[in-house]
Amino acid sequence: MRHNTFQSVAHQSWVRSEMDVSRTWTPYCGSAPQPVDLMARWNSDPFLLSVFVLALVLLIWRQSSIKRPVSLVVAYAFTALLFLSPLCALASALFSVRVLHHIALTAVILPLTVLSLEKAKISLSAFSVFAAPLHAVAFWSWHFPAGYEFAMTTDLNYWFMQATLAATAAFLWHCVRVAPRPLAIMILLFTTLQMGFLGALLTFAPSPLYAPHIFTTDAWGLSSLEDQQLAGAIMWVVGSGIY
Repeated sequence: MRHNTFQSVAHQSWVRSEMDVSRTWTPYCGSAPQPVDLMARWNSDPFLLSVFVLALVLLIWRQSSIKRPVSLVVAYAFTALLFLSPLCALASALFSVRVLHHIALTAVILPLTVLSLEKAKISLSAFSVFAAPLHAVAFWSWHFPAGYEFAMTTDLNYWFMQATLAATAAFLWHCVRVAPRPLAIMILLFTTLQMGFLGALLTFAPSPLYAPHIFTTDAWGLSSLEDQQLAGAIMWVVGSGIY
């Protein structure tokens, strides 16, 4: 029943988007690139570049107080790869790359960042029981077709999506770190299951659900449905595997 509800509502969202032929998607990093121009699509957003420069200065300045500087450097490098390299533009073409971005952000960059810092003086372990459901709500909301379409309409919406995914992931990994071991295991188990379930829904969906990618995948040798199935497999296998 839950599977059918997801498919029905998602398909209705896609149909509405297809009927509105004048609608233009404006994903961050621009329109979907073609293979021939991908390597020229580095992100030169001056604000984002300033943030990365400031973060690098802070990293160098505070390196003596960082518990595991290597972890933070790796997290910084992964973040730059996701948001500054042509991978950012490629996510405008392929939903599977967008999912890979989200997995890298929430299951690689954030745990490395949390691990690199000293444990907070004020522990949030009392709220750990909410960590996994809160992150699941954020993850499902932004991968539900209507939520995803909302994120693809303005840069502000895009960064709101990234911020909520990052914040809930940071909270989850902090709780895994400070919670009693049985509770930490339950947090990871719940996240594994919800990630796998969402991935399975996308993998076995009989039709494409994401209107922004209906016409952006052909140049990359994939139909929109195949791209969606690949995204589901990444979420199901890679995402669940990490947790």
